[in-house]
Amino acid sequence: MSLKDVPKIPKLSEIPSDQVNPVVLNLLEICHHFQELFHGLRDEIARLKGEKARPKIKPSKLEDDPKDKEKSEPKKPREIRKKTADLEIHDTIPLPPVGLPAGSRFKGYEYFTQQGIKISLYNVLYKMERWITPTGEYLVGKLPAGVDGEHYNQPLRVYILHQYYHCLVTQPLILEQIREWGIKMSAGQLSAILIKDKEKYHAEKEDILRAGLETSSYVHVDDTGARHQGHNGYCTHIGNELFAYFASTQSKSRINFLELLRAGADDYVLNEEALAYMRAQKLPQFLLDRLIGMGNKSIECKEWSAFLADLWIKDSRHIQIATEGALLGSVLDHGINPNLAIVSDDAGQFDILRHGLCWIHAERVFVKLIGFDDAQRAAIEKVRTEIWDYYRELKAYKSSPDEEKKALLDAKFDEICATKTCFVSLNLALQRMHRNKAELLLVLERPELPLNNNLSERDIREYVKRRIISGSTRSTDGRRCRDTFASLKKTSRKLGISFWDFLSARVSGRGDIAPLGELIRRHACAPTGCQPVGP
Repeated sequence: MSLKDVPKIPKLSEIPSDQVNPVVLNLLEICHHFQELFHGLRDEIARLKGEKARPKIKPSKLEDDPKDKEKSEPKKPREIRKKTADLEIHDTIPLPPVGLPAGSRFKGYEYFTQQGIKISLYNVLYKMERWITPTGEYLVGKLPAGVDGEHYNQPLRVYILHQYYHCLVTQPLILEQIREWGIKMSAGQLSAILIKDKEKYHAEKEDILRAGLETSSYVHVDDTGARHQGHNGYCTHIGNELFAYFASTQSKSRINFLELLRAGADDYVLNEEALAYMRAQKLPQFLLDRLIGMGNKSIECKEWSAFLADLWIKDSRHIQIATEGALLGSVLDHGINPNLAIVSDDAGQFDILRHGLCWIHAERVFVKLIGFDDAQRAAIEKVRTEIWDYYRELKAYKSSPDEEKKALLDAKFDEICATKTCFVSLNLALQRMHRNKAELLLVLERPELPLNNNLSERDIREYVKRRIISGSTRSTDGRRCRDTFASLKKTSRKLGISFWDFLSARVSGRGDIAPLGELIRRHACAPTGCQPVGP
């Protein structure tokens, strides 16, 4: 049967009133559900044919509700300030008037500022003198500091890094551009500038994650696709208002996420936290007893598989639970706060430590519901309005938390989720929301936590743009550098540092911008709250 042969499902208004009963309503919902599946197949066929599919549902406007705009305070008039007031001036040129008559008196200046840059070739030939001493020893002049044996000077290397990692310009376009300027460079030399000998950058990136996890009470997390060498892969983002960390791997499992949280450590640790996790994940007691019998223990990565085999832990599910537990033990053993809150979009791999859910993603379940008659559509709108109102109350609670408000909000959540409507799918969505109560209402215990995961989605958009422009990475060095420079760029901007200035300082070796991890730790000790920290 083709899609065109699918019979039309009658609307509720077309069914005689004496034939309408709960069974009919449920059957109609099932039929409409399968109709949606057929529409999905139609969209997939259209996509494969290169045709347009149905438009997607717009994202939730929970943060942009008109009622919020009405309640917001009127904006203060913008202070008019001359753009060039604090502009650095590199050259000043006095301009006397033409045809000045004798006897004229000087009355000061009128100013006109022009902004610009200089782009010109600057090739230098270093003639290193070569001498022979009376003893037959040859002495040769040394290159000045900053040249470092590089055939391309520091400003050019900074420009190439900035164009590629900040402006997302492709390598062929960069190569075409600099060749038009008269610079002789091969594609291989350009690639080497972008990805070779970047160990100091990789080390600084790893220190960003360590500093961020050490000093933060919560982090946002998310992942997206990141193909590598023609195979599907994933990029995981970890960050908050002070830092951003990206890591591309072939997996997005919980094991992968825990390995990232170790922040460079390479061990598995059996301790109380690890065993508690395994117990909660229902590892069989006789296997748990064997692990308990080993006592507190740290196992190197290369020895972990053999360690499990010696204990006769061979079932894949049991290996997974034991590995996740030992990784969690390692994360906590290396100083990560056990009360670290992890805010996500409800992806299962992130459900560890204190897990908080994004309200925007939770509300999208209700956005996708389609009512079959006016009563069902009205029920959906009523519930969504209640959720919006409740969300605004949570935002107000974050500003001034107290125990009375906390109890009222807790009870109100139960009341909303217990609502019974004429729409079965809506009732099921409310039940699902109630099952996630502890994670959605973690903010009642921790008012500093965000209510959504928008920050992570904004940060990880960098990868989406890169994926659209350049596709997948081909070399291991290329993938690693993509992660590293995205982390350094986002973190620099969050700390109030120009990425151009950051690259210039690192390429030249100047110490005028401290390591980003140090700036993050310095901010944690500052009493001024969550404000950007400059160099």
